Amino acid sequence: MEYRNPVFRLSLMAAAIVGLSACFDSDSKLAVEVPEPPATEQPESLPPQPELATFAPEGQALTAQINWTDYGVPYVKADNLESLGFGVGYAFANDNICILADQIVRFNSKRSLYFGPHTPGTTDNANLVNDFGYLALGIRDNAEQHFEDLSDEAKALLNGYAEGYNEYLARTGSANIDPGCAGQPWVQPITPMDLLTFSQGVALLPGAANFVQTMFIAAPPGQSFEPMPVAGAVAEPVKTNISVRGIPDPNPTEAGSNGWAIGKDKSASGKGMLLANPHFPHTGNQRFWQFGIEVPGSLKVVGGSLSGMPGIVNIGFNENVGWTHTFSTAEHFVLHRLKLNPDDTAGTSYMVDGEPVAMTTKTHQIQVATGPGSFVTLEKTSYHTQFGPVIVVPGQLPWGTDFTGDAVAYTINDANLPNFDIFDHWLGLNRARNMDEYKAVFEQETGIVFNNAMAVDKDGNAFYTDGSSVPNLSPDAVEAWQNDLFHQRLSDAAGLPIVPGDSALFMTDGKIPFERAPQLERTDFVQNSNNSYWLSNPAAPLELSPLFGPTGVEQSYRSRMGQKLLAEKETLAKDDLVAALTDNRNFLGEELLEPLLAACTAQGVQPVLVGDELVSIKPACDALVLWDGTMNKASAGGMMFREFAIEFGKDPQWQVAFNPADPTNTPRELDANSIVMRQLAVAQQRIVEAGLDPAATLADVQFVERSLPDGSPSGNRLPWGAP
Repeated sequence: MEYRNPVFRLSLMAAAIVGLSACFDSDSKLAVEVPEPPATEQPESLPPQPELATFAPEGQALTAQINWTDYGVPYVKADNLESLGFGVGYAFANDNICILADQIVRFNSKRSLYFGPHTPGTTDNANLVNDFGYLALGIRDNAEQHFEDLSDEAKALLNGYAEGYNEYLARTGSANIDPGCAGQPWVQPITPMDLLTFSQGVALLPGAANFVQTMFIAAPPGQSFEPMPVAGAVAEPVKTNISVRGIPDPNPTEAGSNGWAIGKDKSASGKGMLLANPHFPHTGNQRFWQFGIEVPGSLKVVGGSLSGMPGIVNIGFNENVGWTHTFSTAEHFVLHRLKLNPDDTAGTSYMVDGEPVAMTTKTHQIQVATGPGSFVTLEKTSYHTQFGPVIVVPGQLPWGTDFTGDAVAYTINDANLPNFDIFDHWLGLNRARNMDEYKAVFEQETGIVFNNAMAVDKDGNAFYTDGSSVPNLSPDAVEAWQNDLFHQRLSDAAGLPIVPGDSALFMTDGKIPFERAPQLERTDFVQNSNNSYWLSNPAAPLELSPLFGPTGVEQSYRSRMGQKLLAEKETLAKDDLVAALTDNRNFLGEELLEPLLAACTAQGVQPVLVGDELVSIKPACDALVLWDGTMNKASAGGMMFREFAIEFGKDPQWQVAFNPADPTNTPRELDANSIVMRQLAVAQQRIVEAGLDPAATLADVQFVERSLPDGSPSGNRLPWGAP
């Protein structure tokens, strides 16, 4: 489309946004009471959705109004989606330009160009790995090939957001922005294609993005994986000394959340309520950014989104529906174990249903900064199959002969490669007027990427689904895999799903559709705290494809705390939801503290043997006497219990074992034996060796501290409560 010179209007709003009942705080916590329905009688079926203007009229400049609250939350109002994206892009750049500028560089494979081959202060070649990895995944190529296939709504949001970001940069000047990136050559105007590439990279964060190293070192048996200089005197591979230590973790940051959707039968007021408690990082590109949006008569939403989300809200509420997400246990990718063609000595073909299939290759080039104004161009080949790109984890997932004596190779098949539903899916949720419209979005789109989704509408209907992208193996393939003892053991050892790659039966067909995904609609509640879909409501357990996560398994303490809070009262008021967020109750403490104190008091000053050392646990016991059972900043002894809980988690001592028939009440009842006393002693030792007092409050020992310009601590500390 033709780009237009934007005009921007800015104003300040001194009061908080009105008309929506909400409570926000700096920990990205959100408790929402969905407004009461209008007093007038509602028709049985809603009229068609009001028309939502997409692009600004031809020849008309993009305009948007931004009102900032006293606490710095922007509310963006515009007449069409393109202008709305423009305003959100401007506001986000005002708050976080360095974050998005850095991620645009990352997913466009330009880190080595701007920063050299290594992360600062190391020789890790991480930038080389990043750049070649995302080129191998082809996210920029996918964006360029499919941009024109996007809906007009998605294009409008991307176009407007890029223009808004660029307008902020042009008005402010690259030297006058956040000092973290001011004046840097990599802070440049962006394009809609950059944003689409960025979104495709974000979609791979729970999957293939963690395997870029394994793709970097993937080379046929006997061949070097090292990149080659394209020109110059050096004609040998560049030594990078890259090593992969074990199979990657698909959730390395332990991203998680809590979410409740309270229906009319569980709500004290008879109105739907939502609790959204995302646990994503407080820094970096996965930090939530809070804002509001409005296109008068068509769209009005308040909430928060990940960096770079072009004009739409990920977690939030409109006048009719509130929704939230938690990180899903579903498998967002599968690994395939290929059997190599025995007649191919090069190891670059594999067998499918008895027939050989040749791998394909892609050759990639990157520029690498070698000094001020100097660069070298490196070239590298990646290998691809019908089942995805080839990966290697030495000693575990080889390309060559494995422990069985077979010649094999492994690939990764990510359901989010690509995912172009992201923008339309969340826009649909932003516009939903009731639960039927909310659910209909999931029937049409699969853009939630890696999340469980919980929602409640103004009529008090609560709904849960695992809306994430899961590789669509046919039910026959899943059954065959479950009955394949070898691949089940291989999967258990890897901690990831490994399926056969020698049969077309195990080829995936896009993503599992909504009708085969976990879903539950209730009028009491649905919830999730990062365990699987199984106990979204314990009164109605679900059991579907194992690719969505395990069932019949012990629940995390955080999940059990949530279930306990929901069960303590017959009905819940908004204050109960706020208390659930802010009281910082500790489930394990409530289960263990009383018997633990009795046992350690009985132990007295009699020492506990830890290795070759005798340790008195009286200081630990004295600290726990002071503990109030919460993880608040003022909780003396809270650190002591937390360190004990770490040790207890390694070898739990319960009198009543886990029972799948009673999953919210088991395991239970501490077995206060000598192992528990030793666990307490080990925890106390760790605290003392760190120079800390076991009875210290959490505020004394965990905090954020500002640095001086030279990097030294300033002494200006912000105490931190529950992690």
